[in-house]
Amino acid sequence: NDTFGAVILANATTNILRGYKLVASAPGGTTTETPVPPILPLATRKVGFRILHSGKATTNRVAMSVRLARGGTTADTRTFFLGVRSKDQTHRETFVSGLDGSVQYYSLVPARPLPGSHEKPGLVLSAHGASVEAAGQAGCYSPKTWVHVAAPTNRRPYGFDWEDWGRRDAMEVLDLLQKKLGTDPNRTYLTGHSMGGHGTWQLGVTFPDRFAAIAPSAGWISFQSYGGGKRPEPTNRVQRLIQRAWTPGDTLALATNYLQQGIYILHGDADDNVPVSEARTMRAALSGFHHDFTWHEQPGAGHWWGNQCVDWPPIFDWFARHRIPDDEGVGRLQFVTGNPGVSATSHWATIEAQEHALALSGVDIRWDSGARRFSGTTENVARLSLRLDRLAPGPVPTVELDGQSVTNLVAVGNSGRRVWLARSGGHWKAGGPGSPSEKGPHRYGPFKEAFGHRMFFVYGTGGTAEENAWAFAKARFDAESFWYRGNASVDVVPDTAFDASKDRDRGVILYGNADGNGAWKSLLADSPVQVRRGAVRVGTREITGSDLACLFLRPRPGSDVACVGVVAGSGMAGLRLTDRMPYFMAGVAYPDVTVFGSDALSKGWGGARAAGYFGNDWTVENGEIAWEGDESR
Repeated sequence: NDTFGAVILANATTNILRGYKLVASAPGGTTTETPVPPILPLATRKVGFRILHSGKATTNRVAMSVRLARGGTTADTRTFFLGVRSKDQTHRETFVSGLDGSVQYYSLVPARPLPGSHEKPGLVLSAHGASVEAAGQAGCYSPKTWVHVAAPTNRRPYGFDWEDWGRRDAMEVLDLLQKKLGTDPNRTYLTGHSMGGHGTWQLGVTFPDRFAAIAPSAGWISFQSYGGGKRPEPTNRVQRLIQRAWTPGDTLALATNYLQQGIYILHGDADDNVPVSEARTMRAALSGFHHDFTWHEQPGAGHWWGNQCVDWPPIFDWFARHRIPDDEGVGRLQFVTGNPGVSATSHWATIEAQEHALALSGVDIRWDSGARRFSGTTENVARLSLRLDRLAPGPVPTVELDGQSVTNLVAVGNSGRRVWLARSGGHWKAGGPGSPSEKGPHRYGPFKEAFGHRMFFVYGTGGTAEENAWAFAKARFDAESFWYRGNASVDVVPDTAFDASKDRDRGVILYGNADGNGAWKSLLADSPVQVRRGAVRVGTREITGSDLACLFLRPRPGSDVACVGVVAGSGMAGLRLTDRMPYFMAGVAYPDVTVFGSDALSKGWGGARAAGYFGNDWTVENGEIAWEGDESR
């Protein structure tokens, strides 16, 4: 009964509103006061507040009053009605997201264990379809005796197709509920319908050791297979590097990860929304290597044929017969990832860094517990760690990778003993934990990964009047777009109010360039990418012109986790060009750094001037950057 709510505040004036607070109260509860952050002119802002209530009521709902006040003056008051539920009824629960500090919710169908049962319950994560609320998804399930069913939101009914921030929402809810409900982590499952079926394929293939079994219902595979979203073939190296940024969303490229899960595929054979060919394609792909999947086509069924589309008894029977094995029981591990910053670990192996950023990386390693030996092969792996504390105790194992014996290994680590290995010049050697200042699972890129860690949007005020107006409008537009698409809540501040010495583990998104944004010097003075009026420089190379748009990210100085994302232009034409870069859409991806010219408006990615990835030390020299017309580099 100690929970959170949120309301939308609208500022219809042309002034920034400051000094307000939300006062929330309800009969039988405790009044709470929450400071309201500044609300930009002609803008909306989602603001969370605390709800403290006994949970006792004479009816099945409680009236809650929320008052907006400043000083002794009340600006507005609204009354909301909250349903009262017993703990074993289907209900919503709210939480504060670590992504942006906003209030989010999930719906929960609590398990109803049989009398005398002391077994830890399992957990099923259920992903909803397009336009469906998480509460509606949960309402399709009857309670189970042995497993909770939880429906995250994907941040909105349409959200992000369970990719990008939708993926983060699902995994944030999973982590929260496993801890809060004390579920059996070895009995964790994933299902979903339609867009949520795609989410099931995507989340399952991205985090293969988190789910014992998955069950997509009427699910589509990827943007390339469904809805005419075929990607153009790249014609030069710049475009090939841009294309790499899409790797984490390529379901079929990651498909060998499904070997770690049992799979139940459900589809109506008369589906006129998501054609049954999507399921049949996955069945054909799995048939070549997978031996633990089953398939059911419902005769004559369309896209939605009642609650049994998701609450299908054979699916739950399938789930009940699958468990995630303990690490010691994993004798062979095949794991691939497109981005260690998204998914780096499966059981005892972690791909810490890649040789070629966002190209597919993989390991195929066997663990011989009797001989205490790891042996296997890797692809596109620069750093690797093998966790030992979940294996049977004993001496440090021997390791053979890619036909090479690795000697002088030492197990280190406080939060989990590991051996660390590094590859250089084609040779493996013993290593140690990577420096937090280097790329790793904690911070990797590409550009869209900067939108996290409760980021600020910081707009420039030191440019021309036209540049300043653009920076303010763009930051406000992005904040409202992220709310509209992702139910987010973002602090938007001018460069004059931003203090780089504070809140160093919060992300920052800068709008403008080095000549117009006063926060640039404190955050990006040492950046190898510099954008000024008339030019963009990446490393030692420079492109001139006033119509250049540049998106890039860098590690935030003084932080081991946060990034600085930059939305920049070399002039008004370049700044306005960023308005046409839809980075809040799923299926759209950008490398660590991308530079476009204004001809991108007619040529698409044919207008890209440069693109690529920083090295694992975040330098240009050790990275891969391609330039227009320069295929030799």
